[in-house]
Amino acid sequence: MRSRKGTNHRHKKVELETSSSNNATLSEEEISELQEHAGGGSWGESGPPRKAKAFWPSAIRLLSLFNTERLPMTGVLAMIVVAVVFNVWAPNVLGDAMNVIFAGAMASRMPDTLTRDQVIEQARQSGQTRIADMLSAMDFVPGQGVDFGHLGRLILIVLGMYVIAQLLMWLQGRLLNDVVMRIVYRLRRDIEEKINRLPLSHFDNAQRGDILSRTTNDVDNVQAALQQAFTSLIYCVLTIIGITAMMFYLSWQLALIALVALPLSAIVVAVVGSRSQTLFAAQWRDTGRLNGHIEESFTGHEIVTVFGRQAAMAERFDERNEALYDASFRAQFFSGMIMPIMQWVSYLGYVGIAVVGALRVASGQMTLGAVTAFIQYSREFNQPLGEVASMANMMISGVASAERIFELLDSPEEEPDPADPAELVQPVRGTIEFDDVSFSYSPDEPLIDGLSMSAEPGHTIAIVGPTGAGKTTLVNLIMRFYEIDSGAIRLDGVDIHRLARGTVRGQVGMVLQDAVLFKGTIMENIRYGRLDATDDDVVGAAKATYVDRFVRSLPLGYQTVVEENGENISAGERQLITIARAFVADPALLILDEATSSVDTRTELLVQKAMAALRLNRTSFVIAHRLSTIRDAHTILVMEKGAIVEQGNHRELIEAEGAYYRLYMSQFSGVSEE
Repeated sequence: MRSRKGTNHRHKKVELETSSSNNATLSEEEISELQEHAGGGSWGESGPPRKAKAFWPSAIRLLSLFNTERLPMTGVLAMIVVAVVFNVWAPNVLGDAMNVIFAGAMASRMPDTLTRDQVIEQARQSGQTRIADMLSAMDFVPGQGVDFGHLGRLILIVLGMYVIAQLLMWLQGRLLNDVVMRIVYRLRRDIEEKINRLPLSHFDNAQRGDILSRTTNDVDNVQAALQQAFTSLIYCVLTIIGITAMMFYLSWQLALIALVALPLSAIVVAVVGSRSQTLFAAQWRDTGRLNGHIEESFTGHEIVTVFGRQAAMAERFDERNEALYDASFRAQFFSGMIMPIMQWVSYLGYVGIAVVGALRVASGQMTLGAVTAFIQYSREFNQPLGEVASMANMMISGVASAERIFELLDSPEEEPDPADPAELVQPVRGTIEFDDVSFSYSPDEPLIDGLSMSAEPGHTIAIVGPTGAGKTTLVNLIMRFYEIDSGAIRLDGVDIHRLARGTVRGQVGMVLQDAVLFKGTIMENIRYGRLDATDDDVVGAAKATYVDRFVRSLPLGYQTVVEENGENISAGERQLITIARAFVADPALLILDEATSSVDTRTELLVQKAMAALRLNRTSFVIAHRLSTIRDAHTILVMEKGAIVEQGNHRELIEAEGAYYRLYMSQFSGVSEE
């Protein structure tokens, strides 16, 4: 017995049912859950960032993606550090320039016959102690005005520092962009390769929208986080550290006053932010209710009009719109209070710094330039703090997206192909043999138990049963989308488990219930079955499957471009094109899954003829609801509740008067099935 790796489960669907008599609304928790299941799309700039289940492990793994870019990342970090040093040191140099101006202005009023020490001593002797203390902290020459040469050099140094800092930030941004784009390129490639290695059971257990979101939205979110948040966080954190160090270097007393604003701001954010978060939650809930009502109104517009419910729907819209207006107003009001209050707290710090700084200048403990530089540092201190909060939210969201991507990349893959796979004898005949095959999605729910049968080229095996009986599962076993639990399935006498999956699937042509066409010409869509097919091969397949009849009537013929989802071609024509696609592939095995269920009666005749041509000399498996289409099948398998309950040809099963007989009579005699 071959054991399957991992447990396969049936596809679970989540349905939201609404009706005019029961207008269900979703709670905040339900909306959040649906948001997560649907791929965790962004709530928008004002919404809460998605959070990772295990932040630090995911963050470390995300940052490990930079390991292949160590040299350029070293350059990026070095440029950020140098830029921070220049930006942080520049205000101190400006303070020196302020000292040059102030000292020159003071010295120009002094007699040039005295020395600096004599001026200070005279001030003390005359009782002007504060002025003497202030002058003692200054570097001046009595009688000499502002040293414009020195002042010019200082200004040029400051300008140079700012220019170099901005140039370095631009260069690191350019270099980081290249690094991140290479990382995202590899990440998208890894995801694409991973998806191709995942078993079908993975897609049965996951919503397609969620997988699509992981491969698109989450990758974009990671890219934004790495491009914008990563270096911004580093820059802001280093700037905060540098400014804090410079403030303590200039005056630890003023630094403590400036830092007092931090806990006050944190309290404001905690109190007001908590309240605004609750109100935003109400806003998102009411937005969901209003959008749900609008969707109901639009999609059910005809029903609303027929039953004259326009007034009631408009009244309900007004109620929900009013609730959204109220919640949005209060949410924006409280969130709008945060910045003014934080600014007010910051201004309190400025006042304290200005008062204490003036006293320290007057006492000679600090220069005017040092206080000026300190005030500039205190003003610049809040900006990186705010950016850290913003970038942290973006980084948290990016790590959460990375976690979802890593979950996909870590998903169990298909059982690997044999190291030395068997080969089929060419040409492949297409003989299929089921030898005591058993399979189930879960151990406690048997599905196929001990199935044995064989089919020769030209034979048709029909699989019938009610919806959800497991008909498609049987053909999925042939395609090795699932691995059987026991027994063997042989193709031309070779166990398909010994073959490479590509070898098995290369011998199978499929025509599905939903005709899938790709963006491109009709010629390209038919050639998709065999990429090396010539134009003559394509036209020959089209003629054999009755595609050529309608293609010739199109202005561009085979070069007609199929629009998205084939909307410019009828359902029957789309189905015929998929049959031609399977025909040009020239497969040994053929699988037809409800290929005529979505077409009209007239087109069905053409489709039936096309499928008859396609099935000629091929082993065919036909999944059908319309029993009239499979009466000539060599073997009919009847499935109920996931199990095969009957097996035989049409005449044998009718005479047995079992499950097939009940299905047949329900369709052709109007007898309701119990």
